[in-house]
Amino acid sequence: MRTRQVKVSWQGSLFLARFDAMASPCEILLALPREQQSLAEKLARIAAEEVWRIEATYSRYRPDNFFARLHQQAGQWQEVDAETTRLLDFADQAWQLSGGLFDITSGILRRVWSFDGSDRLPDPDAVAALLPRIGWDQVGWESRTDSLGGRLFLPSGMELDLGGLGKEYAADRALGLALQALQAALGSAQSASLPGLLVNLGGDLAANAPPSEQAPWRVGIESTAVENQAASLLELTRGGLATSGDSRRYLVCDGKRYGHLLNPKTGWPLQKAPRSVTVSAPTCVQSGLVASLALLQGEAAETFLKQTGLAYWLAA
Repeated sequence: MRTRQVKVSWQGSLFLARFDAMASPCEILLALPREQQSLAEKLARIAAEEVWRIEATYSRYRPDNFFARLHQQAGQWQEVDAETTRLLDFADQAWQLSGGLFDITSGILRRVWSFDGSDRLPDPDAVAALLPRIGWDQVGWESRTDSLGGRLFLPSGMELDLGGLGKEYAADRALGLALQALQAALGSAQSASLPGLLVNLGGDLAANAPPSEQAPWRVGIESTAVENQAASLLELTRGGLATSGDSRRYLVCDGKRYGHLLNPKTGWPLQKAPRSVTVSAPTCVQSGLVASLALLQGEAAETFLKQTGLAYWLAA
């Protein structure tokens, strides 16, 4: 099998690594001296391999992976590993916090919705026919406290979709593993002031706190009006940053714009929500979840965000 590529180059004051994963262009920035290129290449490879591993394990588009086997064995209790347990526990908490609006069983709606910028809306009857197969409360889930995994009962005909968590989780994991490898390479003497690393998976970011002499990371929030153009620049010193919005996935019919975020209770896009929500939080997973939960509040998004106490940015 062909080895996937990670391209590392020197960009004036740091290393930039580029690779593709999860249908997105991905980058890793490493604030290492130029003479440490071999270390930069090693760290970038470690991070990319972790992203690819998560993609291979949980992608809903692969017929031969772990996630596919969960669906092939629907209708019976199944044992799942500790990592999957953590993700499903997180999804369960998100479902409860959102009052059922964040629901990893709603991905089945992609069968009738295609957010390709066209004006093609699905048949309302086709949407309605899928609603009985949506609802996390229909899934049997038993999480064990011994960290050894859990038990899942997925009813026949239902689907799980971790697309709302996958990239953010991968960004956090990639950063964590790269930092572990960096600390091992530099030794304990420099562990308190590790050089800055930033993982960018298609706009979902995770970064460590750079040494005091290093400037914060400057990152752009994508414009909702002009594709591939930043509307504003932010400074990120550590933690996660994630954006949820409809700048790339939407429909326009009879002058009305339909964003890709669907209400699992109706099967239709949420109305009166901001075009884009960006949130900064201690981890990328937290950032992505809060951004999604905010959009799910519709016109009450900003009220919800203010209550979180986290930094956020809205685009109408």
